[in-house]
Amino acid sequence: MRYSLKQLAVFDAVADFGSVSMAADKLALTQSATSMSLAQLEKMLGRPLFERQGKQMALTHWGMWLRPKAKTLLQDAQRIEMGFYDQHLLSGVIRLGASQTPAEHLVPDLISIIDSDFPEIRIELGVRRTQAVISGVLDYQYDLGIIEGRCDDNRIQQEVWCRDHLIVVAAAHHPYAKHSEVSLAQLEQAKWVLREPGSGTRRTFDSCVHNLMTELNVWREYEHVPVLRSLVAQGSYLSCLPYLDVEKHIESGHLVALNVPELKMERTLSFVWRADRAENPLADCIRREGLRMMKGRPLVM
Repeated sequence: MRYSLKQLAVFDAVADFGSVSMAADKLALTQSATSMSLAQLEKMLGRPLFERQGKQMALTHWGMWLRPKAKTLLQDAQRIEMGFYDQHLLSGVIRLGASQTPAEHLVPDLISIIDSDFPEIRIELGVRRTQAVISGVLDYQYDLGIIEGRCDDNRIQQEVWCRDHLIVVAAAHHPYAKHSEVSLAQLEQAKWVLREPGSGTRRTFDSCVHNLMTELNVWREYEHVPVLRSLVAQGSYLSCLPYLDVEKHIESGHLVALNVPELKMERTLSFVWRADRAENPLADCIRREGLRMMKGRPLVM
């Protein structure tokens, strides 16, 4: 290729400011060097990229075509440079606490990315319910947490990672499985097996049904999702679980998602950390790579 990243950076800066002199200041170049780089780029490409309107520079049709492509190249070059810089500098152990749903379905992909791109970082993972993760962050057991739902404690800082939702499930042989819709009155008559109080899933469910149903027949409460799935699939119970935890079982036909129009149980999965903590490059790296991992993906569900 005949053009250089420096020439593309000059082009991008002039497009940003509409001025050669301001672009030169941004890039810490002399005005003559900036003008020369731009002239060389236009000569190599054989097309004018700007129209000179007095002291202002306006993009031509060719310049507008080039600009997004130049930005992509420059951003990729910056990521390459930062990646090598981070790989060299970032090392050590980070203690990560995660609640059950993200730990099972999202954290493994995140750890794989960190292992590949930042091989000197070691992640110690603790899997606990949401409230225990928050307490662990506050008690300095974890440098960073991943929780289900919101945390309203002002000692905690929170950043949304992605979103998911809960659904009511039954066995394929359950009487409600044949219904196109299930009413709240029918839900009140059913036997339920649910996550234990204090879990993110249970808090979201309780909050949603609080003003809709007077009393539920909660038969059992367990911490482990596989136990709840098996009880529902083999018995006459209902449960409310994250879609991520039951997706494959619904596709296989072992479980059925019930349509309850009144229940909209969306929630967030978020990173949390102490609001007063000192700078932590490892935690910042985990958050940054986690957000990048989800970028461009559809929301979890």
